[in-house]
Amino acid sequence: MKILLTGATGFLGYRTLEKLVAYNWVTSVIANGRTLLPYRKNESKKVKYKLGSLENADFVDELVKGVEIIIHAASLSSPWGKRYEFNQANIVTQNNIINSAKKYNVNRIIYISSPSIYFDGTNRLLVKESEPLPKKFVNHYAGTKREAEILLEQSTIPYVILRPRALIGRGDSIIMPRLIRAQLEGKLRIIGNGKNLVDLTAVENVVDAIILSCLANSVALNQCYNITNDEPVVLWHSILYVLQQLNIPLIKYKIPYWLAIAFAHFLEKKSILSNYKEPALTAYSVGTLGLSFTLDITKAKQLLGYKPAMNTKEAIDEFVKWYMSYEKL
Repeated sequence: MKILLTGATGFLGYRTLEKLVAYNWVTSVIANGRTLLPYRKNESKKVKYKLGSLENADFVDELVKGVEIIIHAASLSSPWGKRYEFNQANIVTQNNIINSAKKYNVNRIIYISSPSIYFDGTNRLLVKESEPLPKKFVNHYAGTKREAEILLEQSTIPYVILRPRALIGRGDSIIMPRLIRAQLEGKLRIIGNGKNLVDLTAVENVVDAIILSCLANSVALNQCYNITNDEPVVLWHSILYVLQQLNIPLIKYKIPYWLAIAFAHFLEKKSILSNYKEPALTAYSVGTLGLSFTLDITKAKQLLGYKPAMNTKEAIDEFVKWYMSYEKL
């Protein structure tokens, strides 16, 4: 089976690539990304890197020709930015992928979406895929991810949409490293009472969900799935554990949620009126750090056969071990 993996040079992408090449049913993988860091390069003979922008329809055509399955993990993932940038990265690219997939009769597309589409500024526990979505999305990232989902749902191509929550583990260059940097700079504060429950998901488990999606039967196709570790944790306990393991001074201060969200809204308005630079706080980042947010994964268990293999502590420990060696990356 020949597979195209977009976002192959990113955190989830390169971890997915590692596992794909180990399967006999995978004959080759076209690995797409924009830039390739040395530590994320896979040396398997099954892998052929083709770096370039998915906004270029001709380039996407070249990537997709002869491919049986597309795993579309590339996107612009950020809590802030201009609508045009997210449209180009998440909508234009999705259209290009779909058009080329139709042209070359691709068997299925596995799209990595985001549970940020559920965020409505309140505590939410065990959110199901079927629950109504907010009338207004929290940011352009969430809005364009949902639009990209709709494009795929309305296409004639068999698909699986995955919504993995807060990936952690070896290679994480986003969630935990940002928090670590903020604490080292003396900027990190516990938002709210510090007891909010969240899902943190081992990247290894998300990769397993992607593999299951490649092999899913017809009943499991054309569905959206939440993916988590299925073991909600107290977010700030996990953050403090990471800091402790890295011998970084622990957080001393708290800030009430209402004050943090008010300040975030102020900073967002200021950014919009000035240079549109990402604020130090956004409404989404405050909500992520201060609210409870967990997902129900019953559907993924029943239809995909998904079962988390790595627990949250193991994933955090995996990250810590990696970070101590590659903290400058």
